[in-house]
Amino acid sequence: MDGSLASSDPGPSFAKPPGSSGDSGPCASRSSGPGPEVEVRALVSMAGGLYPLARAEALRGLAAVVEKVGTSGGAVECCYGCAVELLRDEDQSIRLAAVRLIGLCAEKFAGREEVSGIGNGDQMDLIFLQLSSTARDMCMQVRIEAFNGLAKMQRVSEGVLLQSLSKKVIRTDTGSGSICKANKLPPKLIFPCAAGIFAHGIEDEFYQVRIAACKTLGALAKFSGQYAQKALDLLMDMMNDDTEAVRLQTLQTLFNMATYGYLSVQEKHMHMFLATLIDANAIVRNAARKILGLVNLPKLQMFRSALDGLITSLEKNPEEQDIYSILFSIGKNHGSFSANVAKHLAKEISTAPNGELILDKHRIQALLIVSISAPVSADKHKKLDIPSVIFSHAIPLLGRISSALGEDIIKDLSYLCHPSGMPFAEKGLMSGEGGRSEFWSVETMRGTHALIEKTRKETNCSDEVLIMGSMRLMLETVEETWAMRESCGIEEIRTILRTCKEEVKLIQLENSYAIGPTSLDILLEKLDTYVRRMKCCYTGLNRELEVQVLELVLLANLFRLSKFGVCSKLMLDKLHWIINQLDGLCADGSCEFSDFSNTVKQTFDANVIDGTLVVDICNFLKIFRLKPAKDFGMLNAASAVLQVLGNNSENPLPYICGLPVGVSFDISLSNISGHDRIWIRMNSGQSIQHAFLELSCFEGNDEVKSCSTVIPFYATPLACSFVLRVCLVIECPSGSICTHYEEHGGPRDSVVQLCDELNVYLVSTDTECKN
Repeated sequence: MDGSLASSDPGPSFAKPPGSSGDSGPCASRSSGPGPEVEVRALVSMAGGLYPLARAEALRGLAAVVEKVGTSGGAVECCYGCAVELLRDEDQSIRLAAVRLIGLCAEKFAGREEVSGIGNGDQMDLIFLQLSSTARDMCMQVRIEAFNGLAKMQRVSEGVLLQSLSKKVIRTDTGSGSICKANKLPPKLIFPCAAGIFAHGIEDEFYQVRIAACKTLGALAKFSGQYAQKALDLLMDMMNDDTEAVRLQTLQTLFNMATYGYLSVQEKHMHMFLATLIDANAIVRNAARKILGLVNLPKLQMFRSALDGLITSLEKNPEEQDIYSILFSIGKNHGSFSANVAKHLAKEISTAPNGELILDKHRIQALLIVSISAPVSADKHKKLDIPSVIFSHAIPLLGRISSALGEDIIKDLSYLCHPSGMPFAEKGLMSGEGGRSEFWSVETMRGTHALIEKTRKETNCSDEVLIMGSMRLMLETVEETWAMRESCGIEEIRTILRTCKEEVKLIQLENSYAIGPTSLDILLEKLDTYVRRMKCCYTGLNRELEVQVLELVLLANLFRLSKFGVCSKLMLDKLHWIINQLDGLCADGSCEFSDFSNTVKQTFDANVIDGTLVVDICNFLKIFRLKPAKDFGMLNAASAVLQVLGNNSENPLPYICGLPVGVSFDISLSNISGHDRIWIRMNSGQSIQHAFLELSCFEGNDEVKSCSTVIPFYATPLACSFVLRVCLVIECPSGSICTHYEEHGGPRDSVVQLCDELNVYLVSTDTECKN
């Protein structure tokens, strides 16, 4: 490039008219001919004219030429020289076009350095200073264009950059990277022309200029770490700007710096970040969170401050679920700090009642997410001892926050199954009382099949007895019908025989028991359910009513004996328990045994041989008489209300196939004593899960008590969506008799529903399941 052009001052006293005879730039040395040189010479000549509009139009024409020419050749130098001479023209449109042209030439010079591999730092510093001299121009558009041109610079020395941040002129050492060592600069083009241009830019009266200055501050951060640190101080001040657009641009600049690793946050900056987390504008809050998810926080106190700020934001804006992904990213970027949080949280869990935390609290959810991110952090090669209790508490939350975490993060969470110790669909948890857990128990598909197989074998034995009884009854019917052939009409006899024939066909069918329940089965089940409800769901019964309810329970069990014709040890134990209960109620003489109860008691005492009842059950049923009650006393009915807030078919809960999903319940119990055993039963297909409710966690009294809790459902299917049927049940005690298979967990005795079944709708976030 021509030396006279390179060292020309943008002021009029240092510029030569482009059309003067003394011009010795590259354009003058070219011969006429086709190509960009011809256009450049013509436009340069026009730029030296008398009319401002013509000069401005000529500069815009030169800009168009520069955009289409390559980096080699002298056309770019000629255009640059012309722009420098007009940089201080009186007309603002000319100054604007000149600044824009210099910015384009700077890009071409930088491209030439990349191709040739030979850099000219002095030239780039000179261009930076020339653009800086226009950053305080009287015209707003010129100032904006000057900052935009500075943002396009590809190389600037650190000394010039630092001077642009400081209003005070920095004394330079010519031996330590000062600018323009080869060329002697004019007096006006030294460091002072760049002094404090950004300090003035961020305080400009026009927000458009402040936005342009903010963009340039971030764009130049790649050239110097010291500059980036000082620029951060100015950007922090811009976060207090009154204009929302400026604050958003500041956050975008900080985000870009953090993305490329140029942002180093210090403790003095934390208060400003934390303030933006609770900004009234949701876009500002979201941008601030993204920055925190990328930056490195060197101190534990800064890390905890960031967590507290995010938790506060989550509590104020619970609908902003992306906070969970930011929490995971922060924890992943600071593995050692996350492990420290996990250890403190584990201590909090150990001191909580029953070792259980309320997962509905946003603080607990946030700390759990941060804690489980440590094993996938950059510090995972270190020994990070994360207590297993953290993972067992975190797993139920994954379904709720999976959409926020994103698919890439969810893939990293497969490790949770192992350190948590959760058995999911294999075995029950061990409880503090010993044996199987009464808190989270799952009937898995495999366990259900085993139960069905065991029940089928027992049912086959009962079926053989029923079939033999039915065949005997039909033979007797046919014999009686044959004897009636003379006294009855032939049509009636034919109808009876056809009915017997149809019944024989049913008996011959394989697995005839699978046809369905008979009307007698339904009636017996209704009777059994109603009696259990009377016994378990009503408090305040007087002794007379208690005796009558127990007699009804006894009657229901005898009905079942009369149907099957066989008496198992379990049934005998249950009947004995009922009789002993009746005996205890009537021991003081305030109530008397009815003839029915007395007969059953005497028969059971005398006719049980080797655990088998030898008696005709139907004789008991004939003597049963129910006495009408006269005094019901003060009856209180036990009831419950179960709710899942914000869930319906149009607003399902998210879950991950194969991983537990936590469901938030609001539970209200009425007239439930502290001795009652209440369970939540969750059913989906063939998977049944019971969760025991600790009444000590409820608030209130025996009349009304309530609680909000999160209960995980472990057996989530590999499906796009499913419906979980949930209800509350109360266990009906039968002494020490266990009427259920304990290996599958859940209630030991029969249960009665306290409320109607509630449908919980869930949808999978796994794209593979959806496909």
